[in-house]
Amino acid sequence: MNPGLKLLLTILIALEISFTTNLVVNLVLIGASLIYLLAKKIKWLSLLKLILVPFIPAFGLLVSQLFYGHGGPIYAWILFSRIYAYVFIGATFTITSDITELALTLEQNFHLPAKFAYGVLAAFNLIPKIQAEIKIIKTAGMMRGVPLHFWSPKLYFKAILAAISWSQNLAEAMTSHGFVEGQARTFYQPMSLTLKDWLSFGSILVLVQLLIIFAPTLP
Repeated sequence: MNPGLKLLLTILIALEISFTTNLVVNLVLIGASLIYLLAKKIKWLSLLKLILVPFIPAFGLLVSQLFYGHGGPIYAWILFSRIYAYVFIGATFTITSDITELALTLEQNFHLPAKFAYGVLAAFNLIPKIQAEIKIIKTAGMMRGVPLHFWSPKLYFKAILAAISWSQNLAEAMTSHGFVEGQARTFYQPMSLTLKDWLSFGSILVLVQLLIIFAPTLP
């Protein structure tokens, strides 16, 4: 499916389950997302992270609802499963989509400003460089006898200054390569919305509506 449509579908489903208090709906969506991820051959380590990382906030929400909330145990489990539904539905997009294709389709098919699309792409591509820069800053601090821990404001202040410098260099590089906002452009990698994309989008959305309407409610 087109990455832009997949993102839109993910957002719509997440919004819908935010207003749906049905445990069966959440479990079915989690199961369907898991099957999709397995079909896409997700790495077992990534799958383990999807299960373990949300457990603490989900368990905290479950316990607080059981002891201090209203609605009974079923509503507590609904909130618990909703956290995992968000995570697994989001993973169907983030793990199986290419950020470059997303930026291109946002510009070409959804007519977002080119500056925004390429800004998002640049931000994602700068993440490894920022991580490397933080390691360099921490090493430089250790050499001066000034340890910088992950909670040190000075560490992030220095990283932000470096990112600002990179953003300025990036803007100058784009201008030097002929990038002009609002002007007609040709594309090295054209992106298209096909009938298959729209059929997949519509079919999944309809199935989710049917699930929400007809799914049984647990007592």
